[in-house]
Amino acid sequence: MKLIRFFVLLAVVSLLSGCVLTKILTVPMRVGGAVISIVPVLGNPAHDSIDAAAATVDKVPI
Repeated sequence: MKLIRFFVLLAVVSLLSGCVLTKILTVPMRVGGAVISIVPVLGNPAHDSIDAAAATVDKVPI
């Protein structure tokens, strides 16, 4: 019974690994972009470019 649980858990982890991995990478990028957006003139363009890069990372098929 423990072996079956292990394989079911392994299957679930393997299905979710890509989504979780990209979120682990993109959340700090988005937070950094939000912090940078506070800077007066250059903040919004920098935030937009970081957000676009994070969106690209989200689309990576892992």
